[in-house]
Amino acid sequence: MSHTSPHPEARQGATNLPWFDDLPIDMDAVTLGQGIELHAQCQPLAPLLGVWRGEGLAQYPSLLGQFRYGQQITFAHDGRPFLVYEARAWLLNSSGEVLRPAAREVGWWRVDEEETIEVVLAHMFGICEIYYGGRTGETTWELEADAIARTDTARETTAAARLYGILENGDLVYAEERALRGLPLQPHLSAQLARIAG
Repeated sequence: MSHTSPHPEARQGATNLPWFDDLPIDMDAVTLGQGIELHAQCQPLAPLLGVWRGEGLAQYPSLLGQFRYGQQITFAHDGRPFLVYEARAWLLNSSGEVLRPAAREVGWWRVDEEETIEVVLAHMFGICEIYYGGRTGETTWELEADAIARTDTARETTAAARLYGILENGDLVYAEERALRGLPLQPHLSAQLARIAG
């Protein structure tokens, strides 16, 4: 299979990841009403679609303490009954300057006919999770981990829960609680992100 040249923007800056524009299927969509139609079962998740970016505060008991981080979250779809999810984070110093890349996770959000949300997530540090939950309002969603599996080298995690919501100003906010290293469920991550695409 032949490939066209990488997208010109991909050759700029310090990146070495090429962008090929000859993929034989459409790219995922982050905007409603343009291109691919959102599957009807995903309508309860429609407000999440987009690319979101901002800052948050992490709390790692017995590890790193409390620290700031930047984050970008993408919710996209390809017309099938799920959303594609990706989150990338970077550590920030007290002045807001980037120190280094941090956590990454990818996954899929699905909604069944009763509007129960199922989320499957994989983390770069060796943990896979299955969440269940639902809408608690028109633009709020609550999830609780039902199953957590980890590799031998991953940090011990025994429980997790997440809350997502969209504020009146349009920002996405979320809070995550997590039980780490034998400690009970407690606040772990929280962030406020602005929509930059979608």
